[in-house]
Amino acid sequence: MNLRLSSSAGVKLRRTRQLMIALLVITLALLSGYSLLDSRQHGRIVRDIVELGAEVSAYEQAVYLSAWEMMLIEATVNDPNGPERRQLLGVDAQTYQATLRISASDVEDQDRLDTAAIAQRQVNIRQSIFYFLTLLDRGQTAAARENLETVIEPAYQHNMNRLIALRDTHQARYDDHQLTAQQDSERLLWGSMISFGLSMVVIALFAWSTRTHRLQVERMAATDTLTGLPNRAAFTARTQRALTAPDVPGDSGGLTVLTVNIDGFRHVNDQLGPHIGDRLLAEAGWRLADAVRDTDMVARLGGDEFAILLHGMAPETAETVADRLREAFDQPFQLDDITLDLEISIGAATAVDGDDVATLLGHADSAMHDAKEQHEGFRRFTPSTAQDTTARLGLLGDLRRGLADDEQLTLHYQAKIRLSDGTLAGVESLARWQHPTRGPVSPGEFIPVLETTSLIHRFTDRVLVLALRQARDWLDAGHRVPVAVNVSTRSLLDESFPPRLAALLKSVGVPGELLCIEITEHTVMSDPTTTIDALNRLRELGVKASIDDFGTGYSSLSYLKLLPVDELKIDRSFVADMVTDSSSHALVASAVDLAHNLGLAVVAEGVEDPATAAALAELGCDTAQGYHFARPVPAADLTRRFLDRTPDALSLSVPPGPARP
Repeated sequence: MNLRLSSSAGVKLRRTRQLMIALLVITLALLSGYSLLDSRQHGRIVRDIVELGAEVSAYEQAVYLSAWEMMLIEATVNDPNGPERRQLLGVDAQTYQATLRISASDVEDQDRLDTAAIAQRQVNIRQSIFYFLTLLDRGQTAAARENLETVIEPAYQHNMNRLIALRDTHQARYDDHQLTAQQDSERLLWGSMISFGLSMVVIALFAWSTRTHRLQVERMAATDTLTGLPNRAAFTARTQRALTAPDVPGDSGGLTVLTVNIDGFRHVNDQLGPHIGDRLLAEAGWRLADAVRDTDMVARLGGDEFAILLHGMAPETAETVADRLREAFDQPFQLDDITLDLEISIGAATAVDGDDVATLLGHADSAMHDAKEQHEGFRRFTPSTAQDTTARLGLLGDLRRGLADDEQLTLHYQAKIRLSDGTLAGVESLARWQHPTRGPVSPGEFIPVLETTSLIHRFTDRVLVLALRQARDWLDAGHRVPVAVNVSTRSLLDESFPPRLAALLKSVGVPGELLCIEITEHTVMSDPTTTIDALNRLRELGVKASIDDFGTGYSSLSYLKLLPVDELKIDRSFVADMVTDSSSHALVASAVDLAHNLGLAVVAEGVEDPATAAALAELGCDTAQGYHFARPVPAADLTRRFLDRTPDALSLSVPPGPARP
């Protein structure tokens, strides 16, 4: 399937139609030279019919483009970032050119004045559109809508009414000339049959032109204008026909739908602009279409999501097709002087009895999102997938309600102990969810669900509120206890997070140095530039930062030295067996030396026994936490054990690491 030829086919069709009209006019001109006065008059009338027909077509095109432009404007005000906005100015330019063409083709002085006025009003509408788009870019949607209703729509309606009136006038002239041609034909002898034949040709030509135009509009309605692929509506219709078609004897293949998503496309579009993003989508669509059979259907559903319909193919073959699709993206995209390496995530779903198009697409889409989250590239939908999705959705709804219930979401605190003297250096806050019917739900079960939705922001804010209020309570009791809070990647990289945290610190009345934000190496590596900027903004608030689970994320040391962090937390997987495993011991020792050389404090996680604590102390590790010292407990239990009994055991802050050499 060569989609690059689809646009040229439409151009050839238009040229063929124009050539046929030109040949007809030339033929009429030659016949008129051999005719008597009546036949010349008849020929002139026929030529007028052709010209008027062309003018009627020109007016039809201008009306169509004007209506399309208004549709795009209305779609843009509802979705300022949708694909219609990118088409708007181009369609406006086509509409203006169409008005110029009808102005140039009109021979009547009054009509020419009217069409010139229409063209000028189209220019004025363009200026209004620019202002309308500017309002949308400023986020002034209400003002944009008012501008649409009070300025653009009246001007558009005035132009449309005048266009329709002029079209009807030209149509009436066309009808009059047809009638005159038929009357003159009755007075002609041999020429009457020729003229009649030519009139039939003219009628047939315009019927063909009208039919061609209708088919072209239907194709446009079923085609994605950016890629030339079928759109969602066309894919839905084709899939529905395939689902309801009777089984073909001897055909053992099934009906499988693949959904394809381009990994990292949002970053390309945001950083390189929609122009590069659009070219990338077009090239991606061509690659997908080239990787499947001509009988398969590739469609763009919207954004960077594509769908492929595989018919008459065994379900297990879908994975082979997915491999070919992924191989199609092995070659980099060369866009101008930019080279991009991208991958895709694919989900597959095979139709079973009772499935409709929405269900089939939903299953494939669910599998695709699972493949993306697990970085697997391809995943097939199974009944267990549906059960997992249903359970996840149910859990998400319970979480949404739990965040508003003070009795369900609470925090436990695990002590962080100085290895030099055994005193309390701070605490790490850990979320606990007491489900009203299921009882305690593990963080490992509900946190991954939260991180896939925007609900993670509400959860992060809720945990911070609880942690800072507890820090405030300890301050009021005379204890300065630094509190650490784990923050997800999505929350940290949210631009609104630093100002929200600043407002929260101020409202609760806790100094920034008593809060430590813990992030993972994965957070750093997912977007180093944004992470560094966010941490610098937090440092301005006095908030400390810690890299959690250090050693498991393969982070680059070049980024580590640039990160504005205060401590490293060595992952429990290295600490747990460091006494018995020389490799783990060496890794922990290297991490301690590295952190101290960078001026960072070191916290060891998962300390379960005295031997491990002693080994860490011998290596110069600053702080440790684990079941050997204390399990995560409610704030009241931690206060009784560490604060009420030894009120002088807590220093003001986490001790700094050694000075950098």
